[in-house]
Amino acid sequence: MDFLRITSLIFICGVLLNFPAKVTAGDIVHDDDLAPKKPGCENDFVLVKVQTWINGEEDAEFVGVGARFGTTIVSKEKNAQQTPLTLSDPRDCCKPPRKKLSGEVVMVDRGHCKFTTKANNAEAAGASAILIVNNQKELYKMVCDPGETDLDIHIPAVMLPQDAGVTLNKMLLNGSSVTVQLYSPKRPAVDIAEVFLWLMAVGTILCGSYWSACSAREAAIEQDKLLKDASEKELPNFGTGDSSTVMDINMISAVLFVVVASCFLIVLYKLMRFTWFFEILVVLFCIGGVEGLQTCLVALLARWFKLTGELYIKVPIFGAVSYLTLAVSPFCITFAVVWAVYRNSSFGWIGQDILGIALIITVLQIVRIPNLKVGSVLLGCAFIYDIFWVFASQSLFHESVMIVVARGDKSGEDGIPMLLKIPRLFDPWGGYSIIGFGDILLPGLLVAFSLRYDWLAKKNLRAGYFLWAMIAYGLGLLITYVALNLMDGHGQPALLYIVPFTLGTFLMLGRKRGDLKILWTKGEPERVCPHVCLESIEESNREG
Repeated sequence: MDFLRITSLIFICGVLLNFPAKVTAGDIVHDDDLAPKKPGCENDFVLVKVQTWINGEEDAEFVGVGARFGTTIVSKEKNAQQTPLTLSDPRDCCKPPRKKLSGEVVMVDRGHCKFTTKANNAEAAGASAILIVNNQKELYKMVCDPGETDLDIHIPAVMLPQDAGVTLNKMLLNGSSVTVQLYSPKRPAVDIAEVFLWLMAVGTILCGSYWSACSAREAAIEQDKLLKDASEKELPNFGTGDSSTVMDINMISAVLFVVVASCFLIVLYKLMRFTWFFEILVVLFCIGGVEGLQTCLVALLARWFKLTGELYIKVPIFGAVSYLTLAVSPFCITFAVVWAVYRNSSFGWIGQDILGIALIITVLQIVRIPNLKVGSVLLGCAFIYDIFWVFASQSLFHESVMIVVARGDKSGEDGIPMLLKIPRLFDPWGGYSIIGFGDILLPGLLVAFSLRYDWLAKKNLRAGYFLWAMIAYGLGLLITYVALNLMDGHGQPALLYIVPFTLGTFLMLGRKRGDLKILWTKGEPERVCPHVCLESIEESNREG
């Protein structure tokens, strides 16, 4: 990989990295501090399934949101009854219906009166529940006005999106017999998707760290060979890595992370509603994914087909390109294009995870933390960034900017592509468990640094830092999922838990073992030059 490709890949990943770094499992309970609870109006905002039957045959299922007022909705499907659905007359139910009802579920338009007025009128007419159709595609939280007192409502109230109301209204006007079943199933405390996502994140860092350490060790071996063969006047100044294929993060870039990342996040928050901007993100992700997948495949195939991997051909603009790269590139490009076309399908998450993992592993091999000082600054800045945009941003924007961006709430898409995700297998609400690239890549840089140091210092697993850094990352991510489930599925800033575990473990071990000074400044063990060792041996032999 030449310098131009490395630079472009790092730029693309830098753009993608500045977007959401968080873990979420899909919000099921929607509480709202702006709508305080009071007697008769104290329900949690919960999603409600509205299963329909048309002329006795099971039909579409819609999702609504329960109101702050009214009776709570049963959680188990077996306890929910099938009830006939009817239209209100008048349609907005702001006045008592003209005809009495006998336990039907009444569907009304949003209109201009209070939600509680509609519910009281429907209950007085004999309805068993009320479905209020919103005048927009989104759902709206139905609350009570501060001065309301008529809140003794004993039927459930559910708001449906506009498209669901249009469909049901058409069926009823056609004379079809429509029955509905209302229930609000609870999300399981733990879903197997979170286990797989944890394994995916840990495995990605493991692969990236070993590749980075292997490259560093090979560079160190090559350096030793050159030093042995070179004369004293010709001794070059080498580092532990090849400067043409490795880029070290410096203090300036680590400090600027918060500023640049925040600017990108705000731009995404403001522009993600535009289709053209979202398509740009998809293109950037595809370019980065192609580069990452191609680099990983070429590196693997080069170890199996060594002779072919050493053959190059000159290509205009790109320069010398290996035959393996030419063979793999069409497959990688096709894979990314197919994913982009079918990204919203039920299997689109597989392609997104493959491209994302390949991109992260490649960047972990290319981008490096030179010492613990830079790593501490980088992770410290990321720690502040993550907490601010998940929690503190709510006071400025009235919503969590990072959570809105990660879910793609304003884009009309099923989330942004800059994250890994797995469908929730046992969740009645479906959805995905997701983790941002930053939650893997940023701690992964520190873990990869620990393994490079261990190998250059010839430390075993127990005496080194890599094993403990991996355990710390795994525990930090595990605690994140525990907090996620305790918070009813609301998104959590994963770095809030991961950074103290990984960085804290590294600092404490380094101080205890006496390596903290060299880890903090130089970042690699002291190495005696091979030619010096050789001269010492020869001098000892002559004296002997």
